[in-house]
Amino acid sequence: MGPMNVYDAVVVGAGPNGLAAAVTLAQEGRSVLVVEGASQVGGGTRTAELTLPGFRHDVCSAVHPFGVGSPFLRSLPLERHGLRWVHPDIPLGHPLDDAPAVLLHRSVDDTAEALGPDGPAYRRLFTPMTRRWDRVERHVLGPLLRPPLRHPWATMNFGRLAIRSARSLVRRFRTDAAKALFAGNAAHAFRPLGAPGTAGFGLSLMTLAHRHGWPFAAGGSQAIADALASYLRSLGGEIQTGWWVEDLAALPRSRVVLLDLTPKGFLRLAADRIRSSEAKPYRRFRPGPAAFKIDYALERPVPWADPRLARVGTVHLGGTFAEIAKAERSAWKGRDPARPFVLVAQPSLFDPSRTPDDRHTLWVYAHVPNGSDHDFTEAIEDQIERFAPGFREIVLARNVITPGLWPQINPNHLGGDISGGAHTLRQLLFRPVMRRNPYRTPLAGVFLCSSSTPPGAGVHGMCGFHAARSALRLLR
Repeated sequence: MGPMNVYDAVVVGAGPNGLAAAVTLAQEGRSVLVVEGASQVGGGTRTAELTLPGFRHDVCSAVHPFGVGSPFLRSLPLERHGLRWVHPDIPLGHPLDDAPAVLLHRSVDDTAEALGPDGPAYRRLFTPMTRRWDRVERHVLGPLLRPPLRHPWATMNFGRLAIRSARSLVRRFRTDAAKALFAGNAAHAFRPLGAPGTAGFGLSLMTLAHRHGWPFAAGGSQAIADALASYLRSLGGEIQTGWWVEDLAALPRSRVVLLDLTPKGFLRLAADRIRSSEAKPYRRFRPGPAAFKIDYALERPVPWADPRLARVGTVHLGGTFAEIAKAERSAWKGRDPARPFVLVAQPSLFDPSRTPDDRHTLWVYAHVPNGSDHDFTEAIEDQIERFAPGFREIVLARNVITPGLWPQINPNHLGGDISGGAHTLRQLLFRPVMRRNPYRTPLAGVFLCSSSTPPGAGVHGMCGFHAARSALRLLR
């Protein structure tokens, strides 16, 4: 079909959620057109040579526990369209000062064994959660308040723990190692660790590590978007890149429209169609803290003080629970943290296709205040040097993405917020606004399918899947 045809659905934005929505519709035999402003599909799953020729860096997302663990993505034949997961020897490491790094293994028992006196408490928490994850993932990766509960006991048991703050949950541990390990995972919430709901982030990510791992996409995260796009085309779906949409009226005729956009992006396109009273809740949607990102081209692997970290895919740098909590509180309150929480990924250790001549890439970002114009390069490298003395000596090149640069790379990343909106308890329960169907907008036939809708951030495609299922009910 060409631009003058009438489609069942037009999807604006070819990030993982937009592509997931289009695939879900195309699987039902619906005619679908995806329009994307950038020159290639991907959104938050793009890969590019950001430093030196031949060094392939993931522009935004790099590690994919939710990708390999997504019920929707697992249901698709993406391996036949080029996607292959690369699993590091150990999913996660968390170095500490003057102590061995604490490691998150695929095995609950292996992880617990290294936690000494906290081993039994760790087993009691994560053994049943890992065993029952398939019973609760539907609710974790969907609207939190959606009935019915297929496995009410398992879901409610997870919920009573997930609603707690990370600070309260770690009271069951005695050692700095166990508390720090949980803190680094809970900090993916981009919220102070004393805030309700932050425990859920730690529980989910650590359970996913035990159940599915924390893999990379072979060749780069772009492979996820490319596989989704290839599968969509095989179903008859169309994709047009290089088309920036400024008004809903400029889109081809269709029965429904799905927007892989933030609430601000939705209001921009719907400015002359939506009443002020209807727009007000969307305007109140709060962005989260920002990411200050650095991609490195390295002469050789990072010289970690604990050599076991050379077997780890992801490294959390922040020290103790108290240190991470202080840094996250500062970023949330708009204060520049002196020692920011830093996330590191080492894809080229396990995927040599990322670099030439046995060199390496390093993917790094820190949690900082939204819109901050402070240069955190030195603070980030100080955190790396703290646990890998001599790191600066092996740097061949670096590429910095500040909070102010993110919207130029992806308009959804407002002020550097890569999560699609703050993970406050209100915005977790009612995302993006308080509506019975969070994907439907006040405009007839227009739906949101971005990470600003449930279940939120992560490369899982579930926001797009759920939005498309909602649109299909209207199409029927």
